[in-house]
Amino acid sequence: MEQKSKYVLAPELEVSRWFNTNEPLTLGALRGRPVLLHTFQMLCPGCVVHAIPQAQKIHGMLRNTDLAVVGLHTVFEHHEAMTPVSLEAFIHEYRITFPVGVDMASESGPIPKTMAAYGLRGTPSTVLIDRQGFIRHHGFGQEEDVALGFRLGLLLAERPGELQTPEDKREATGCDDDGCSILA
Repeated sequence: MEQKSKYVLAPELEVSRWFNTNEPLTLGALRGRPVLLHTFQMLCPGCVVHAIPQAQKIHGMLRNTDLAVVGLHTVFEHHEAMTPVSLEAFIHEYRITFPVGVDMASESGPIPKTMAAYGLRGTPSTVLIDRQGFIRHHGFGQEEDVALGFRLGLLLAERPGELQTPEDKREATGCDDDGCSILA
């Protein structure tokens, strides 16, 4: 019997251009690997000061794992200033080495397509996607290093094909919201 998940399948990225990769990336092609999707704007102070350095550090520290760190430049304001040419210079100056896609502009408004599909509230945003393609964490704003590291560790520890829901973990450990019982 197949178990239903309360997690939502991550929408595919809609990207108009890629940097730091020879081929366009898709979440479908990354299936089987955990993904850290880091969304940013180059004129966002929180992105520049904290989130981009954090994503770059994670990319460097976990490069020998199967974690895919993917950046998404999602422009919902100051469209004229944040062109792909400006982004290319920004990526070079900030020494960003992980793949970065440019969120595809919407024909119907200022919110780009992937940003709308994910329901992002702004930048920076961090989305963690498990090996099966389900969204496991959707954070907005500055992510605490230890908390994000813990979440990444849990995703990396899961075997391919294994979905660990909170309910699965409680059942396996004898723990619930009130605490853990001693297992005999």
